[in-house]
Amino acid sequence: MSKAVFVRAHGGPEVLELDGRTVSDPGPGEVRVRNRAIGLNFLDTYQRSGLYPTEPPFVAGNEGAGQVTAVGPDVDDLAIGDRVSYFGPMGAYAEERIMPAGRVAQVPDGVDFETAAAVTLKGLTAYYLLFETFAVRPGHTVLVHAAAGGTGTLLTRWASALGARVIGTASSAEKAALAREAGADVAIDYRADDFVARTREATGGEGVDVVYDGVGAATFEGSLDALRPRGLMVSFGNASGPVSMPSLLVLAQKGSLYLTRPTIATYMATTRQLREGAKALFDAVLDGTLQVRIDQRYALADAADAHRDLEERRTTGASVLLP
Repeated sequence: MSKAVFVRAHGGPEVLELDGRTVSDPGPGEVRVRNRAIGLNFLDTYQRSGLYPTEPPFVAGNEGAGQVTAVGPDVDDLAIGDRVSYFGPMGAYAEERIMPAGRVAQVPDGVDFETAAAVTLKGLTAYYLLFETFAVRPGHTVLVHAAAGGTGTLLTRWASALGARVIGTASSAEKAALAREAGADVAIDYRADDFVARTREATGGEGVDVVYDGVGAATFEGSLDALRPRGLMVSFGNASGPVSMPSLLVLAQKGSLYLTRPTIATYMATTRQLREGAKALFDAVLDGTLQVRIDQRYALADAADAHRDLEERRTTGASVLLP
């Protein structure tokens, strides 16, 4: 009997239940993966709470890393024993699971399972945001919200390595210091300081080229005010609640701004896109461009505690569950 964390009704962290189940043999185009580490993401909390429509019951979680233990028919690019990581579909909070073979990427030697589990979803998010949603180049100035968090730290490190000037915000002085350690040229505690005023000051009044905002409702309007004319607002998360915008005229009034709400599902829709992104990501880990900080580790049975810590902003860096 294999263990997994189920959501049988939407609600708070208390609805997460560890229970047993039988995992079948993989079918055509599938592999069975024994998880060695599981990533923790805000996406998991959105699905658990019902913010993102999901029909219970389901096994929580969207990211993991482990070893292939069985290969189904018609799979010729993976073998038993391969080290792999993945994001989506749901079902990662488990000792083992079935995965579509086309939705896993091989993990190279030199990248351990905890690092792979902590970086795959967040790192691929940083990859598409920095290379595809807005192609960051030397000379650009970017604003990264929650720059001490899992995705924010990766965005900050990678954007800095690409030659951009990075302004990072965080929810405390301690986290602002972590953002600075990750490479932010300017780090702002947005609960103590007006991040719009500080950003304008840091850019000589011009504003930034692009904002990467995974916080949502609490920072959205200020983010628009921090942009230069014709700048790009990238709203990619809802950690403080979903964003609503009453009128597109706001974008005109604030300087003919651009706005996008991207998802990793769109940018990594094909096996080729996933594996190309994963190669770029793991290469950046191996060459030291990205240094993955895992600051919290939880047993799989303690998934509810992990969700509480994440939602109450008690975490820094990345967190993993260990089955």
